[in-house]
Amino acid sequence: MWWSAPVASAYSDRHATTGGTTMTTTDARPAVWTGHLVVAGRDLEESASFYNEIGMRQVAVLDDVAIFELRGGTHLVVRKEPHAEAGPAPWDLMVDDIAATHADWTSKGLDVSPIEKGPIHEAFTVTDPSGNTIAVNSSHVVGPV
Repeated sequence: MWWSAPVASAYSDRHATTGGTTMTTTDARPAVWTGHLVVAGRDLEESASFYNEIGMRQVAVLDDVAIFELRGGTHLVVRKEPHAEAGPAPWDLMVDDIAATHADWTSKGLDVSPIEKGPIHEAFTVTDPSGNTIAVNSSHVVGPV
């Protein structure tokens, strides 16, 4: 697991839980979603600045882990690894307006590739301060998420 007892305790101190959820037949959203994405980060303060800059909501920055929230409640967990090797992230992001996002991130000086058109998505990559290359795709959702 990505979490340890001190991380779980620090996180739960900030977020009270309300118990389980009940499925309803009126909710058009899918019944499941991704809970956590994990990536290594060399410097958590630099990671926090980057992930906030691209639009994630900061949940916590602790000694060994930083947690960010994405749309739909998915959490990105950045584990502190001072000697982490650069490379592609094992997950990707999706945005509503790929051209506007690319222009915004370019204007902020982020390390982005050109937009490429694929068979399903338009996409580009952005590289975080630890060298994690993240694919960013155009959206193709088919209902509320």
